[in-house]
Amino acid sequence: MSVARQVVVEADGGSRGNPGPAGYGAVVIDPATGEPLAEAAEYIGVATNNVAEYRGLIAGLTAAKALFPDAGEALRVHVRMDSKLVVEQMSGRWKIKHPDMKPLAARAAAILPPSSVTYEWIPRAQNKHADRLANEAMDAGRDGRQWEGSASTAALDAPSARTPGTPSPVQGPVGDQAAGAARARAALAAARGAAAPAADALFSLAEEPVESGGEPTDAHPAPQQSAGTPQTGWGAAPDLGAPATLVLLRHGETALTPEKRFSGSGGTDPELSAVGRGQAERAAGHFAALGTVQEIVSSPLRRCRETAAAVAARLGLDVRIDESLRETDFGAWEGLTFGEVRERYGDDLTAWLASPDTAPTGGGESFAQVAERVAAARDRLVARYAGRTVLLVTHVTPIKTFVRLALGAPPEALFRMELSAASISTVAYYADGNASVRLLNDTSHLR
Repeated sequence: MSVARQVVVEADGGSRGNPGPAGYGAVVIDPATGEPLAEAAEYIGVATNNVAEYRGLIAGLTAAKALFPDAGEALRVHVRMDSKLVVEQMSGRWKIKHPDMKPLAARAAAILPPSSVTYEWIPRAQNKHADRLANEAMDAGRDGRQWEGSASTAALDAPSARTPGTPSPVQGPVGDQAAGAARARAALAAARGAAAPAADALFSLAEEPVESGGEPTDAHPAPQQSAGTPQTGWGAAPDLGAPATLVLLRHGETALTPEKRFSGSGGTDPELSAVGRGQAERAAGHFAALGTVQEIVSSPLRRCRETAAAVAARLGLDVRIDESLRETDFGAWEGLTFGEVRERYGDDLTAWLASPDTAPTGGGESFAQVAERVAAARDRLVARYAGRTVLLVTHVTPIKTFVRLALGAPPEALFRMELSAASISTVAYYADGNASVRLLNDTSHLR
């Protein structure tokens, strides 16, 4: 009969941006001595807090199994995490709704027999070792490298003793212990005092948000706002929830861009120039550093698809194509400069500038028609991406139209906005129907 072996796994994960640059940490602990038996951490690229937390759990369970490969069902693992979401979902008390969470939860459940694993929620202040490992991993990713256990100091910041709730030890070998780590933690804890920092206490009060149906969402807890702190800005209003944020990226330059030629959806569909490809790469680096984009949607035109592909490659995301994001069809004006249009089609140009209902010469699209399809796309995208941040790679007229509609500005406002190639504008849409323009024609990432 196999001798029962028991270990504690503490795991955590986080992202700087949610989603953003993310990492996880996990430590396997001897419950009798508090000694760490194994550590794991990894930078995983752009992900949400919840994905990172599940990845931490998977790493911790995998490390525990690796310590005792022959234990089989005699191995008992007690998991302690400060993510109530993961603990409740893995315990079977909360349903798993988010499509990104389901395969991760299934993967975690398959590592060990379900009867061998128990789960316990702990305050963040009691999960410092794993939290520090996760932050070390994210710091490593920021510096363009992967976490290395030999350089880790996470054990030195861990608490000197585990709180009640850790299962009683059972007899049996505990594996190769990290010599001196527990003594170092005890010495540091004595020097610092036993009281946990006030900031940790704030985090321990946070609860997982609950959807209207009563089931917790796949969101990372955040510190609660103190009663005396005034709410500022749209984002602080708790009844509105997180907005759908549309980040509007104009494509990079083509050969027609510097010559200021009409280039819509009825022309030659030019590719990015060498300058445009460089702009797309710089935009990709910008969004990778921010770590906020969760989805990418592009116009079907080549210059946008090429720009979107550069960003998608850096973020590890797929690109959806939306026909409604295409540029205006400029009819017979395609490929001409403004001066050439004035010379050849002067009366038509004057009428076009005077009325949003007038189409360019030769059966092009009016601004009113463009506004109608952009508004429909906006409503569809806001509903689809409620509470998320989506990058829309599109053109001058659609971006100006998104901004104009958000501001409630008249059609002539289209002629009073400047949009440079590869510039970024942002509009957030809230549950009460209001919109907030947060950025217009930002080109700082290109400098």
